[in-house]
Amino acid sequence: MDRLENAARKQLRVAVRRRGTEYIVTARRVTNIGGREALIGHLPMTGEDLTFRLDDVDEFQIIGD
Repeated sequence: MDRLENAARKQLRVAVRRRGTEYIVTARRVTNIGGREALIGHLPMTGEDLTFRLDDVDEFQIIGD
């Protein structure tokens, strides 16, 4: 969790794997949504922000840390 919070502060890229799909996003913030921790990441290809609930994430890797 500390690594994700640090990535959000520095706006680093994060590779997130959820349900077999990998997303490369720029970390925006880590927050609570409905009592569950979540990563908000910006997807540069579409310009949208995606929400990844951490208990739904299979794995993540900080890129450029």
